[in-house]
Amino acid sequence: METAGKRALHFQKVRRQHLCELIEDYTEMIADLIEAKGKVRVCDLAREMGVSHVNVIKTIKKLVREGYLVENMHPLIDLTPKGQELASYSKKRHLILFHFLRKLGVPENIAAEDVEGLEHHISPETLNALETHLYC
Repeated sequence: METAGKRALHFQKVRRQHLCELIEDYTEMIADLIEAKGKVRVCDLAREMGVSHVNVIKTIKKLVREGYLVENMHPLIDLTPKGQELASYSKKRHLILFHFLRKLGVPENIAAEDVEGLEHHISPETLNALETHLYC
């Protein structure tokens, strides 16, 4: 049986992973919206992420603290170079996994849903192997 300390470490690790997933999803969505609309506001993110304005504002504060978003851009939201880099990598990972699932014959709507979970838990080595398999 695990000791309380070991269990706490496990839960802390899981919380950090969930925060990373959130950061990746937000930076990717912000980059997509900037590309599509030229600008991003809290209401845009709330609508696209399916969350409340309050959740978006709390997350934006975290992203600014972590260096992924430009500070004081209110009401517009913009990525820092660090945020742009993460968004680009997240988008690449998303597309590789999506195309791989489609190549396997997974219907588009199911592949789109499955990728949202898979993309956060794939190792760089596995992603590189999938990319090589798809594009070589």
